[in-house]
Amino acid sequence: MIRTLMMLGFWMIMLPFTVLICFPWTFLTGDVRFLYRIGMWVAFTGVRIAGVKVRTVGLEQIDPARTYIFMSNHVSNIDPPLMLPLIPRRTSVMARHDLFHYPLLGRTMLMGDLVPVERGTKSGISAIRGAVDVIRKGINMTIYVEGGRSFDGKLLPFKKGPFYLAEECQVPVVPVTIVGTHYVMPKGRFAIKPRTVEIVFHEPIEPKDFGSRESLMAKVRSAVNSSLPVDMQERTA
Repeated sequence: MIRTLMMLGFWMIMLPFTVLICFPWTFLTGDVRFLYRIGMWVAFTGVRIAGVKVRTVGLEQIDPARTYIFMSNHVSNIDPPLMLPLIPRRTSVMARHDLFHYPLLGRTMLMGDLVPVERGTKSGISAIRGAVDVIRKGINMTIYVEGGRSFDGKLLPFKKGPFYLAEECQVPVVPVTIVGTHYVMPKGRFAIKPRTVEIVFHEPIEPKDFGSRESLMAKVRSAVNSSLPVDMQERTA
């Protein structure tokens, strides 16, 4: 619990700087990049202060000049502050639609090209359209393809939406496996345990190799599954 409080304490200390300096700068210039860099640094540093170390694999395969869709598994609330700062250049994510209703926060999220999403079929279609617009601006998109956190670290069924997105945008897809955050801070637990987490960036799947949506989904699932601990991997025939 103490480690979690240390992380939250650091984030609270940095909050006045963000609100008083970064937000006004962003609104005056219309440029979200400074706020984004500060936000990513604060998020990553806070988790490190809590005793979580990160080992990356395969990041050298990512070309910073290109735009990608990163498709990752999801097991913990600390997945985003560990993974997102590692991605070269800015990445967008999908966020709960109600967060966009707060005036200051909502405006900033829109400037940062975050995509609002609400549970439900029609909203899902709207979110995919929003993500298409973001990618066409040359901004990366990061999606947790299970649509929620796994309780035990094993893969949940994948949502179909991200694969419609990949098919529409025709940009490379990078499967990502997050290993270890299930032990650090599993779903339903607030306390953080110190541990080294591994984040594996698999070889990008180029549009010419997508095949059908079902084929792309199978390729992404196979890649993500391959780097999970053996006792969490799905058995293949």
